[in-house]
Formats: sequence, structure tokens, C-alpha cells
Amino acid sequence: MDARIRKFVIIVDETLTEMGQPVTPPVRRAAAIAVIENPFAGRYVEDLSPMIEMGEQLGHILSERAVAALGIDGGKVESYGKAALVGADGEMEHAAALLHPKMGAPVRKTLTKGAALIPSSKKRGGPGAELDIPLGHKDAAFVRSHFDGMQVSVTDAPRAGEIVVAVAVTTGGRPLPRVGGLKKEDIKGEDGLR
Repeated sequence: MDARIRKFVIIVDETLTEMGQPVTPPVRRAAAIAVIENPFAGRYVEDLSPMIEMGEQLGHILSERAVAALGIDGGKVESYGKAALVGADGEMEHAAALLHPKMGAPVRKTLTKGAALIPSSKKRGGPGAELDIPLGHKDAAFVRSHFDGMQVSVTDAPRAGEIVVAVAVTTGGRPLPRVGGLKKEDIKGEDGLR
């Protein structure tokens, strides 16, 4: 089953300074968001495999759009995350079906790697509700400088029978990180942790 997409929203932010200090190079983050029809809204369905397939489709589309919004090659992305916001007539398991079983592989393909788990979040809400997309380094989960998040919203979504699905990517970690941990230049990127 293909996702029935009502609209796309692309958000890009670029941080040039933080607390009066220059951020060099600037950190850029992009979120590609799809507002889709929830085919199972308002009813219990045991077999969620059609939504799992939709998650794979959206993984391709959203990761490609997010990387394109940054204007870089997918291999240059440093961190990533994904999230879903279910409208009132859906259930949290609908978000899980979209985000977990098959979305990761196409995102990693777009980025040419991605050894670490893709951080994710799920919630329920109405039009304009804020969705926090957790972010982490794509190849090593222990890189504290890349523990971050991107907050997004779509003013007219999700309607009761919709789901907002987002993939976010970045060109770097938090601006001016100073809390220690594994440095990105020391990543091995083999086990997804270090």
C-alpha cells in the first residue's frame, strides 16, 4: 500500500552564533515532513504490514528530501532522527509500524551509512501539535555532541485521520558542545556505539 500523502513540509535551520560565539562551520538541520492519510484510523486492525511498507516508502522519500534541503551529499550527514505524530483517530502502534520495521534501511541507503540506531519518537496530537525529533550521530551513538533534537509542527496537521511523519538530518552536532564524550573524529563506526 502506497502512502496517501496530502502534503510535504520541509524545514531548514542554520545556526550561525550561539551565546554571542560564532559557530564555525554553521550547523544546519533539515526536517522533511509528510502528512499522510491513516488507512486504519478509527478502527482496530491486527495486521499493520501495509503501514510497515509505507514506512519503507517514506524512509526513501523523506531522507532524500531532507538531504536535498541541506544541499549536501548524503554521506556528509552527521546525525539523524525520525518521528511520527498520530491524529486522534489513530493509535501509537500506527506510528511504530511506520517508523520501526522498515524505515531505517532506506534512510541509511540515502546517507550511505548509518551504523547507529535512528533515534525516534511517537506521540498523539492534533493540528499544529509540536513534534520533537530526537537526533543522534548516524554512526556512533556515544557521540554526546550530537545528542540533540529538532522541534517541528504543521499548522493544519495531523487531522484526526492523519499521521505526520518526519525524518531529520544535520551537518553537525549541537553548537559549541562542551560536555565531553566520544569525539566525532574518534568514531570507528563499526558497532553503532563507538
